[in-house]
Amino acid sequence: MADIVPFAFNCEGGLVLNRSTFIMEPGQALELTNFEPDVEGGYRRINGFTKHVNQQVPEDADPTESVTMVALFNNFVLAARGRLIYSSASTILSLKIESGTSMTGSGTINAEDTTSFSSSGTIQINSEIFTYTGKSATQFTGVTRATSSTTAANHAATDVISESWTTRDNGRTGALKYQFERFNFDGTDKIIVVDQVNAPTVFNASLAATDVSESSVAGSKFVASFKNHMFYAGKSSTPQEIVFSVPFDEDNFSSGSGAGSLKVDDTITGLKVFRDDLFVFCENRIFKLSGTSSSDFAVTAVTRDIGCINGFTIQEFAGDLIFLGPDGLRTIAGTARIGDVELGTISGAVQSIFRENLEDADSFDSLVIPDKTQYRIFFSKDSTEAATKGVICVMKSTGFEFAELKGIKPSSTDSVVENGEVIPVHGGFDGFVYRQDKGNTFDGALILAKYRSPDITFGDPGIRKYMQRVNINYAPESTIDADMFVRYDYESAQSSRPAAYPLDSLNVGGIYGSSTYGTTSYGGPSQPIVRKAVEGSGFAVALRVEDGATSTAPYSLKGFQMEYQLGARR
Repeated sequence: MADIVPFAFNCEGGLVLNRSTFIMEPGQALELTNFEPDVEGGYRRINGFTKHVNQQVPEDADPTESVTMVALFNNFVLAARGRLIYSSASTILSLKIESGTSMTGSGTINAEDTTSFSSSGTIQINSEIFTYTGKSATQFTGVTRATSSTTAANHAATDVISESWTTRDNGRTGALKYQFERFNFDGTDKIIVVDQVNAPTVFNASLAATDVSESSVAGSKFVASFKNHMFYAGKSSTPQEIVFSVPFDEDNFSSGSGAGSLKVDDTITGLKVFRDDLFVFCENRIFKLSGTSSSDFAVTAVTRDIGCINGFTIQEFAGDLIFLGPDGLRTIAGTARIGDVELGTISGAVQSIFRENLEDADSFDSLVIPDKTQYRIFFSKDSTEAATKGVICVMKSTGFEFAELKGIKPSSTDSVVENGEVIPVHGGFDGFVYRQDKGNTFDGALILAKYRSPDITFGDPGIRKYMQRVNINYAPESTIDADMFVRYDYESAQSSRPAAYPLDSLNVGGIYGSSTYGTTSYGGPSQPIVRKAVEGSGFAVALRVEDGATSTAPYSLKGFQMEYQLGARR
């Protein structure tokens, strides 16, 4: 009997679409959909998204209106739809509620934080509506349940509690997509929003709205706070001009007190403060504004050869600025240091995905999940949510790794860190506000995840390999339902195609307080190595892992060891 030959590899390197399968590293992926390169190693099936506010943002004039802004500010959720801006509050249920628990005016609901909720009013958990007459820091009191013709239901700890939307600004006309900036000039947290049509609007910590009165900044598309001045740009009538206020006052434009304006020689597509500079992105150029006041503000060119084609793709990420250029994703440091189109582009490994979508770049959105050093860009084109694609970019010690997203279609985004917790949210084309990186489904829709290795020849594509076993090192986070497939000879129709080999979580150690007795094997390894006897032979071998037939928790693929016997040379 021929000796069994082992061949092991770690899952690392991410999605690679620009190299021949002959020269790809075994740990790289030829398909990686709805998996994320994990900063802790391997490829992790992503979490889904859930409603961050249970109530739909009220429509203005058209039920097809999307959420054109979502912003988290001072524990409130701000959202815009049509001409109107609203606020809501959202928190998490900290103690489950049984459907049989009576609440007829004296009930209580335990929550993580009720700070931004009204002192009394109406809240919603899933589809059930409650009223309450009082609150403490972590509790609603005087609760009556199943109001407004809703039905008492079971609610789990970690379910979302939210209140109805409150109108905060209704004096707008023809608003388009919003951009915003959180700032503090006078010891009070504020947020300023621009919508490309109306006067910029400032909301204070109590969400009282005040319009900026200066006509020269009405209709701005971009806004940024820099060196205690407020900078405005992107007006359709003056697309190359930047106007800035006096220090510490976003609505004072007296030139004798430190206000002024600047022009660049290209159409501005975005503003972003990074370290000690304000970066001005244009269609074909990038500039940097340095200095501390109107007396020494100076504009210099970062590059006159590359621009940013969508300002909503600009994010601070992994100690740099990342943005979408005409040739894919770029970083400012890479652009400034290298200046070469090919070398400055970080997304070469997945360039084909960007090439397919760049012509519709106006509709793209992005956000950052900093604790995962992860940037997400969404190609929110005119298609169904299930078909909408995007790209995940993760910064690791060895460089950038990529994966493909499918099934998330934001119309607006935001991401903040509150009390050490990252909260990434997006507004939907259906009028709801969602929280990403949470749950096991896309708000009830199954997450379709796929991993496929390169076609591995074990160094010699001319010798047949008889596969014996595949040992899988993976880390389930809870109950999972996924399948592994072994495929031969580049998935030729003439090659053997064994049935799926199931992956499960039967050997996963339970975590006290989060596992259900009787459903988890306590004491097992948290990253089991599962041995699967497999069938078939071929000159090249590929592994697939897929899930999506049922709702399943995230899991990380860490690595594989393939065991085979050598056959004859063809």
